Amino acid sequence: MTSIPRRGLPDRHALKQRPGALAGTSWEIFADPWRGTPSFADPSTVLAAAGSVLHGEVFGLDYPVDAFAPGMSKARKAPVHTIYANHPAHRDDFLDGFYLQGSTQIDGLRHRRADDVGFYGGIPDDRIHPGSEEIGIQVWADQPIVTRGILIDLAGYLHSQGREIDHAAGQPLPFDLIPEALEAQALEVATGDIVMLHTGWSEWFLGLDENKKRAQQTTGRATGMAQSEELLDWSWNNGLTLLAADNFAVECLPPVPDSPFLTTAPNDRGMMHQEFLAKLGLPLGELWRLSPLARRMRELRQWHSLLIVKPLNITGATGSPANATAVL
Repeated sequence: MTSIPRRGLPDRHALKQRPGALAGTSWEIFADPWRGTPSFADPSTVLAAAGSVLHGEVFGLDYPVDAFAPGMSKARKAPVHTIYANHPAHRDDFLDGFYLQGSTQIDGLRHRRADDVGFYGGIPDDRIHPGSEEIGIQVWADQPIVTRGILIDLAGYLHSQGREIDHAAGQPLPFDLIPEALEAQALEVATGDIVMLHTGWSEWFLGLDENKKRAQQTTGRATGMAQSEELLDWSWNNGLTLLAADNFAVECLPPVPDSPFLTTAPNDRGMMHQEFLAKLGLPLGELWRLSPLARRMRELRQWHSLLIVKPLNITGATGSPANATAVL
């Protein structure tokens, strides 16, 4: 059986040969059945990641919680921030209408169920409710995700080739761009890495005026990775802890017409989210603030960092602000 390097686990082809509902999933493989691929970031991985701190520079990778208002989602609105006082020397505050995935975020394993096999780990639908613990985001808050983060500069690589990403058209990005950019950056992926894909989409979108943002929202088009088996194979076989990007959904929207998941993800019109979250247990990061980090990494010619992801500790949440910090 072919295996993931240094972990002795089956590759994705072997996962597909598992019996019944286990086919194509990582269910029952990790010691913690609710943690998913962040299990790859074990103590040895954390210690090795600390070696990426060479300059003492720190980058927050979250946009403000109201940055994408309006954004691509028609449902998610900006939270309302209220500050109040009980007496002249006191201040307290709260948020109303706080969509946990309204800005920079990680998708938890509750965010998508697979149409064919259900939620990650076979958790029954009726267990997915506020306050229940199974595969909730609090698993990664109780034990934050700390590992090496590498940035794959897709936008920078294409620019060096005389090509620019057409964000207005919601350009699908083929999988082949990833190994090409890795080679150009002289960068290798290691088991346990968080991979950050820099497309420039968030800076482009936030640079639009409000009318143009709403017009883009109406199109439903957003730059991202084209749906493919190759991206899933690569992500699992390299032992990624998390796959993040600075775009709306990591993958392109709408899905490409020849998506291999049209029949298995009919409710998502062929998106890959179900494969990543419900089957592989691999969290996705979206709308990350990567462009400032990419510019500095390009100057330093250092594409790796110590990366810390600490979601909000909300029992049973389906997602959370990423609270991501990169240290160079």
